[in-house]
Amino acid sequence: MIELGILLIKNYKLLSVAAILEVFDTVNKFYVEAGNPPAFDINILATEEADEQSSAFGFPLKRFAEAENMQLILIPAFTTNDLNKTIQENRACIAPLVKNYRTGARIATVCTGAFLLGATGLLNGKFATTHVDACTGFANAFPDVKLKADKTVTQDDRLYTSGGATSSFHLLLHLINELCGSDIAIKTAKIFAIDMDRDKQTYFSTFNPSHSHNDELVASAQYQIENNYQDAATIEELIKDIPSSRRNIVRRFKQITGITPIEYLQQTRIEAAKKLLEQTGEQMTTVIFKSGYNDPKAFRKIFKKSVGMTPTQYREKFQVR
Repeated sequence: MIELGILLIKNYKLLSVAAILEVFDTVNKFYVEAGNPPAFDINILATEEADEQSSAFGFPLKRFAEAENMQLILIPAFTTNDLNKTIQENRACIAPLVKNYRTGARIATVCTGAFLLGATGLLNGKFATTHVDACTGFANAFPDVKLKADKTVTQDDRLYTSGGATSSFHLLLHLINELCGSDIAIKTAKIFAIDMDRDKQTYFSTFNPSHSHNDELVASAQYQIENNYQDAATIEELIKDIPSSRRNIVRRFKQITGITPIEYLQQTRIEAAKKLLEQTGEQMTTVIFKSGYNDPKAFRKIFKKSVGMTPTQYREKFQVR
C-alpha cells in the first residue's frame, strides 16, 4: 500500500483538497471491488493550526513534522493572491518536504501549490508549471526553475506540478497511471469525465496586469499601451512622450510588471483579440485590425504562439453563443 499524504497548508483551497481525496478514494474503491487491498493509505498531513479543520475530512491525521515513510505528498492550491506572504506563513512545511523528498517521496503540487515547492529549492534546475495566470509571479520568485507555463502537468524526477483548476485532475491521472497502471487511470478518467489528452493550458490564460504599484513612470507606460494599442505600430511610438530614456523605461517596467513593454503590448493586443473572438461575430480581418495588427499572417503566428491554438480554434472553443 502506498503511503499518501495530503498537506493541509495554511490558506489551502478546499476544492483542491476535496478533489484529491475524491479521486484517490475512488481508486481505492476500484481495488476493493476487485477483491484487493486499497492501493493508497490516505492521510491528512497537518500543522498544529490545521488540526481542527483536518479532522473533518474523515481520514487519518498525522503531524507533518513527524510524518515519516511518506511515498507521495500532495500540496493543494492556495486561496490567496499574496503568495509571498502565504509562503512565509507556511515556512514550517519546507524542512519536512525536503526531508521526505530525500528519503524517496514523490511530491506533487496542484496549481499555486507549486510556490511552496519552489520555496524548498527542490525545483531549482527542474521543470515545473503552475496556474497560467500565476506564471509571471512564479518566474520572478523562482528564476532557477525551468518554468513551462503552457503545460498542464510536468514531471521532473520525483517532483510533479500542475496548472490551474481542472489541470489538477490531469496530474492525479498522471500519478495514478504511474503508480497503478493505465487500466486504473482510464477507469478513473471515465468516472470523472476527464479528457486525458489535454496537455496545454495556455488558452485559459487571462492577461490581467497589476496596477497596484507607486511607479508613476511605469503607470504612464501602462496607460499609453492599454489605451493606444490599436493605433501605434511600435512600442517606441507609445512611450515617446514619457520623460525618460527608453532604457530606463524598459528596466523599470520589467522590474515592476515582470515583462518588457513590447511583451506587454503584445499581450494587451492578444487579450483584446481573444475578447473579440469570444464576444462578437466580427470577421477575422476586423478582429485583426481592431487588435492593433495589420499583417494577418503575423497575427496568426503570434496568436498561436501565445494562446496555443489558432484564432479560429479559439473562437470555436470559447465564443459565447
